[in-house]
Amino acid sequence: MGTVLTVKDINVYYGAIHAIKGISFDVNRGEIVTLIGANGAGKSTTLHTISGLLRSKTGDIEFLGSSIAHTPAHKIVSKGISHVPEGRRIFQGMTVEENLQMGAFTTKPDRIPRNLEYVYEQFPRLKERNRQIAGTLSGGEQQMLAMGRALMSDPRLLMLDEPSMGLAPILVEQIFEIIKNLNKSGTTILLVEQNAQMALSVADRAYVIETGRITLSGTGQELAQSDEVRKAYLGG
Repeated sequence: MGTVLTVKDINVYYGAIHAIKGISFDVNRGEIVTLIGANGAGKSTTLHTISGLLRSKTGDIEFLGSSIAHTPAHKIVSKGISHVPEGRRIFQGMTVEENLQMGAFTTKPDRIPRNLEYVYEQFPRLKERNRQIAGTLSGGEQQMLAMGRALMSDPRLLMLDEPSMGLAPILVEQIFEIIKNLNKSGTTILLVEQNAQMALSVADRAYVIETGRITLSGTGQELAQSDEVRKAYLGG
């Protein structure tokens, strides 16, 4: 199978606040791995550290066998990690297609048309609206656009931060169906999601983060059936 990402004993601080306390985990090729936990547990901070926006005081982060712990964020994208941030962060005043083109800034020019075609296959709604100003899209369409933009760089690892946030239940189901389809097409995914039930339903493996530490791990199915997880995150 092969390991795509290895996170080893990272400790991350915001000033005096110790946000991540010795987290270690890995992601294998072809998997969906999810991090679940309450607001403020450290899930997004973990993704920001992997993508180079924050630095760990200790440990290491390896991607495809090489350390990226001190690699600048813009170079991490070109190495093959795409990060869809919480809140989508699309370019509101640009068209859908202009947003997608912005995601291809590390891509070889001859691959861009093929990548664009792939994104439109995965997200037909974006093709219908390719000339529309991105800020006028619905919340679900903006999430699709943020994911499509990330795919334009040919990622070996796609990191998704709270893709269901603020969406109606029917759109949440659509987004998770797309996540499953992307994974079936060969994309390895690291998913941060507060909707634990949906996240565990698609995950091969999962980790529970509480106050900056991993407290539980297992397959998605194992954690979905865990009494501790059900009481804390699944309303059971």
